[in-house]
Amino acid sequence: MARRDLWETPSMEPVGEGVDRRDFTKVCLMAAAAVGLSNSAGLKMAEAAEQGLKPSVIWLHFQECTGCTESLLRTSAPGLAELILDLISLDYHETLFAAAGHQIEEVLHQTMEANAGKYILVVEGAIPTKDGGIYCQIAGRTAMDILQDVASKAGAIISIGSCASWGGIPSAAPNPTGAVGAPEILPDKTIVTIPGCPANPYNFLGTVLQYATFGTLPALDDKGRPMFAYGRTIHEHCPRRAHFDAGRFARVYGDEGHRLGYCLYALGCKGPETHANCSVAHFNEIPGAWPIGIGHPCFGCTEQGVGFTKFVHEAATLPDGAHPPIEPEHGPTNAGWYGVAGLAAGAVIGAGMMASKKIADAGEEESS
Repeated sequence: MARRDLWETPSMEPVGEGVDRRDFTKVCLMAAAAVGLSNSAGLKMAEAAEQGLKPSVIWLHFQECTGCTESLLRTSAPGLAELILDLISLDYHETLFAAAGHQIEEVLHQTMEANAGKYILVVEGAIPTKDGGIYCQIAGRTAMDILQDVASKAGAIISIGSCASWGGIPSAAPNPTGAVGAPEILPDKTIVTIPGCPANPYNFLGTVLQYATFGTLPALDDKGRPMFAYGRTIHEHCPRRAHFDAGRFARVYGDEGHRLGYCLYALGCKGPETHANCSVAHFNEIPGAWPIGIGHPCFGCTEQGVGFTKFVHEAATLPDGAHPPIEPEHGPTNAGWYGVAGLAAGAVIGAGMMASKKIADAGEEESS
């Protein structure tokens, strides 16, 4: 008998428009795996969604490029654009709504009242605070006012992307609008931060479905990031780590070390100080689809004080412990150096041979 995929079920009838149960269950299993849950948990997520237990989601946009929304909708195995409405009830999203103006604002208030204490608030984008927050206003209200209002009745709050998590690009120096992340606006709230530029969509989806199915949030670090995705640095599980340990580094883009896949630390890779799971959860389910996978150093976009703060080619802060020398201790290693060393060694050997011959000749003269 042929082996079934883990997500395959005997019934293949559609659970949504153009989506069969196999693909639907597959996404739930992938989302569960993303947050470190078992296959059985993924099946429970699928069952809950099929029974109509889909979480109401209010998605707010502030200072951002909409890249996190685009990343979520362009996941392709299978496409979340087809499945998202079968997994969550996306009741308010300015980018995806056909409605606008007073109509969409009325939907926002109706959703808040109908699902008070239960809906999931997703924040995308930084919040400006300078001059009373006038640099981002929607329907005559500032981003600060909207966020505080909607968060007051939310069951869970998720900041998706680096901008919403800690300020991201809008907060880069000189930060003219006083941009900050949602946690600074809501210091008394538990906020799950999923930084990234963009954030990995499965880190987000797994968190949402865990809360919707089990009423719990994943374990978080001191910055509100889920430990399953941000508990280790990229350096710890980087596929180029062996080259770092051996002291093999690319020095210039396109040099021999770069072509051979050597460590990118000397080019400014921020992997040693950046907590994320990019190296094991690639984008668009394409192996190697992440910065280091295509030959560019990690930028540190998930780490406050690193991404959009340090210069691109500035050396990362290394973790505590012994490390191989970043610069070779044996001096230059070009052909000219080896040639000089060879001449010197040849001279020493030649002088030794001559001295040995003179000693041997002197011994023969004495014996005769």
